[in-house]
Amino acid sequence: MTNLKGKAALVTGSTSGIGLGIARQLAGQGADLMLNGFGDAAYIADLCQSLSAEFGVRVAHNGADMSKPEEIEAMVAATEAAYGRLDVLVNNAGIQHVAPVDAFPVERWDAVIAINLSAVFHGTRAALPGMKARGWGRVINIASVHGLVASVNKSAYVAAKHGVIGLTKVTALELAETNITCNAICPGWVLTPLVQKQIDALAASRNLSVEEAGRELLSEKQPSKSFVTPEQLGELAVFLCSDAAGNMRGVALTMDGGWTAQ
Repeated sequence: MTNLKGKAALVTGSTSGIGLGIARQLAGQGADLMLNGFGDAAYIADLCQSLSAEFGVRVAHNGADMSKPEEIEAMVAATEAAYGRLDVLVNNAGIQHVAPVDAFPVERWDAVIAINLSAVFHGTRAALPGMKARGWGRVINIASVHGLVASVNKSAYVAAKHGVIGLTKVTALELAETNITCNAICPGWVLTPLVQKQIDALAASRNLSVEEAGRELLSEKQPSKSFVTPEQLGELAVFLCSDAAGNMRGVALTMDGGWTAQ
């Protein structure tokens, strides 16, 4: 078991999906949480209260727009102000847009790069001084199987996630003689709202049921033919926070049902 009691974690894009799954697992090991993400104010307030009650940790929310560096910096500062520290940074927030390269809207390219790649840099840049001062930290970047391989019509997403893995390696090397690690997790298909939109689009374009579209999506890439779960990704993030992972630096860990083994 990884004991994170007395430590604080910031998970971006954590009001649903992968980020929430990771946040729950970190809280389960005793970490105080700063959530981030969009959503109805009442839902977010209830989420913070329920997580706090369930796990006996402090939980707050910051609505920083991950496309704005100044808001990311302010969110890191707010976490340190609320808890006196920031020990675990999980850079998870992401968006997607699908189109051929020659038809890819420039504004969508800029948005995907800003949120999926630049935000990882800005969050890490802001968090590292405090981690260095305290002599311990974990930076966990949620990349993607698309940080290792490509798919058509996903140029911005693939470019951003490849960039995240490169940034992870550089960060890890710069911190190699410290007690701060930086690693990446590369999920395959996870049934999140982002992926559900792709399933719905496939169902509509192919005149399939949603269930059939989901199976078809999985069968194209993921040999296990089952979705990775946010809980599994959260447990992997917890492991990366453990002493056992203290000498894992700059790795890109896949959880993709065999996608990249082919």
